[in-house]
Amino acid sequence: MKGRIHATALALLLVVSGCSAGSSAQVVSGPDTLSVGFTAEPASFDFTHSDGSAIPQALLYNVYEGLVKLDASGRVVPLLAESWTISPDRRTYDFRLRPGVKFGNGAPFTAADVKFSLLRVKTDWTISVKSAMDVVDHVDAVSPEHARVVLSKPSNGWLFSLTSRIGVMFSPTGVGDLAGRPVGTGPYEVASRRRGDSIVLARNPGYWGRKPAYRTVVLKYIADPTALDNALLSNGIDVISSLTSADSIPQFQGDDRFTVVPGTTNSEVTLAFNNRRAPLDDPRVRRALTYAIDRKAVLDLVFDGRGTLIGSMVPPTDPWYEDLSKVYPYDPAKARQLLAQAGVGNLNLRLRIPNLPYAVSAAQVVQSELAGVGVGTTIDPLDFPAVWLKQVFTDHDYDLSIVQHVEARDITTFGKPSYYWGYDSERVQRLLAEADSGTEQQQVADLKQVARQLNTDAAADWLFLYPNVIVAKDKVTGFAKNQVSESFDLTGLRPR
Repeated sequence: MKGRIHATALALLLVVSGCSAGSSAQVVSGPDTLSVGFTAEPASFDFTHSDGSAIPQALLYNVYEGLVKLDASGRVVPLLAESWTISPDRRTYDFRLRPGVKFGNGAPFTAADVKFSLLRVKTDWTISVKSAMDVVDHVDAVSPEHARVVLSKPSNGWLFSLTSRIGVMFSPTGVGDLAGRPVGTGPYEVASRRRGDSIVLARNPGYWGRKPAYRTVVLKYIADPTALDNALLSNGIDVISSLTSADSIPQFQGDDRFTVVPGTTNSEVTLAFNNRRAPLDDPRVRRALTYAIDRKAVLDLVFDGRGTLIGSMVPPTDPWYEDLSKVYPYDPAKARQLLAQAGVGNLNLRLRIPNLPYAVSAAQVVQSELAGVGVGTTIDPLDFPAVWLKQVFTDHDYDLSIVQHVEARDITTFGKPSYYWGYDSERVQRLLAEADSGTEQQQVADLKQVARQLNTDAAADWLFLYPNVIVAKDKVTGFAKNQVSESFDLTGLRPR
């Protein structure tokens, strides 16, 4: 990447560096430049040691690539692997790699890098999703363009997991500064970043695939939703990656300068209970809190009814989806009865949330409705991602939290007692293991049982499925309607 920043990017950097921190000053515009607004900024570029969605949102498929990816409909499709075969016992995967692929630092991509990258997840990564690679027994570089992965047992979820950040390919010569200098095979390279403001991506001149339409993309970070809207209205940005409030939609729908692209996600907005901590370790208390909250009222306030009530950690796009949203109807009387049965009175809980618009709005409804059944809450907004990830996700220092879980098929997190839910069920762990190793039919049946068990135990309260509402200048097209992966995929965007 060094020494390969283009003139367009350099001109853009001069403009960006002249802006004050947090400003919404205009960026360079033109047919070769795109500016996209986001709310949550990555703390670093290293998603091997930092959880949260902001890093893969910016880098996955754009800077980093894996052997496979998810297409717009959620199907696993080839990326750096041209094709693959699976052995009859479902344990051996043979990947045929694309020839002539190079990393941004000029190193060639070969099967040796596949071996290095996949095994490195097991030895060097620290984030929670690394466990998806535990099933890998060994990796062989059969030839420079042929990688063989052998699993210790059949796994229905392993290939799908490669579409996420854990499937990203690295070069041994490109991991020296993952936090500050990403080196991938993707269509863009990181040209610069300005903390608290923006990340600039420049088109990779050596990219193996179709060149992206935009030479330069600025990822602009604006935490305040009103300021984000105003940035688009005032030509500070070209695209809002995802609206944070339904209140913003009418001003864009009524203006022919803009296009509103509505869709869905697989992101469950979840009221997390710390299952380890008394009295939340009592399922009667968790059920009481679930009965006490009118999830439709939450959705109406947060997104004007847009989104989906789900009642489980399963979005409708998964094969094992069932609508469990009516298992716990809004019933304050039932909530008070269960609290009395559990012997809980004068309960006060800390509701520690990311300082993001959807979480703040949802927390206000939750606080009001829990007060209606005699449960007090203290809302504690935490800087996201860094502080929330440290105090809630890593240290488990919370009673309740509200956060959007963006990872695909993340129901498996309830099989990990060390995960921040603190949920520990031998039956759920057994069903998850059987679902992964059995037939596809067994997988569907077992995961339906898992979803029902989590619902019965009130392991969490699934408030709603987050909608995907992109707003852009009319001159920009090529958006994926639904957000099905961790990535905000820039590769399909183009001028109209």
